[in-house]
Amino acid sequence: MTATVTYEQNLRTTCVHLQSGSAFETDAPTDNKGKGERFSPTDLIATGLGACMITTMGIKAESMEIVLDGSKVEVTKVMLSEPRRIGKIIAQVTIPALGLDDKTKEILERVGNSCPVVKSLHPDLELDITYNWL
Repeated sequence: MTATVTYEQNLRTTCVHLQSGSAFETDAPTDNKGKGERFSPTDLIATGLGACMITTMGIKAESMEIVLDGSKVEVTKVMLSEPRRIGKIIAQVTIPALGLDDKTKEILERVGNSCPVVKSLHPDLELDITYNWL
């Protein structure tokens, strides 16, 4: 088992990662009867995408003796209705100035674009991924 999710009240859950014991709460978004005071479940999908992309890029970068410290991914989730679902995730990856050549950048981008979360998302979900190499 990976985690437990317990419904608390008022459209909130507490999620516990069993291996580490770390926990966080979720809340329904304001456009779906929640208070929007925590990540919503769909926020976690978009955020998980960004975390997976930069983590897999970091793994590859370490094997190439490149340090990606300070890199970040800004994610935007776009919801659709009928049925209610995530229609699009915009991910903007920003990498600090490292003086990398185009081939190395291409390798790292390919890794980010093929991370496990990308491969797990439904093909109807539109992904708009851009890389900013400072």
